Amino acid sequence: MFFQRWFRYIYLRLIRLRGHPHELALGMAFGIFSGMMPTIPFHTIIAVSLALVFKASKITAAAGVWICNPVTIYLVYKYCYRIGSLILGFDHNTKTLAPVVEAINHGELLGVVTEILGAGGMVVAAFLLGGIVLGIIFATPSYFIFFYFFKAFVSWRKSRKLSKA
Repeated sequence: MFFQRWFRYIYLRLIRLRGHPHELALGMAFGIFSGMMPTIPFHTIIAVSLALVFKASKITAAAGVWICNPVTIYLVYKYCYRIGSLILGFDHNTKTLAPVVEAINHGELLGVVTEILGAGGMVVAAFLLGGIVLGIIFATPSYFIFFYFFKAFVSWRKSRKLSKA
């Protein structure tokens, strides 16, 4: 019963979502971009700030950050570090990543950031650079995918409204 109400609530929120498909898709792309960054407690703040600056949907930006969730966080952080260290040209051993994984396992949001910052400047640079690269890789196609999704969604909503009238 709880899940049925929850899905109904999400469905109604989606139905009532307003905005041009470009704004909605751009907000989702900003959310996915910031979700790929290794700044775990600040994902939503970054996404909504980008949405404010570029006049995108703040709601879809906040929803897009959920690409980095408790299931995917290990892969996101692992590949952020690997890609960043590959670009910077230094060894991407897993010993540096072990304290970060331990902080993630304990659910310490600020502990993750503290471990990354405490590992040194090159590790921070590797995480950030890898996050930017992953963010661009995932956000660019997601804009086009969600643009067509929201375009179809808006036309469906209009046809649904006309059929009721």
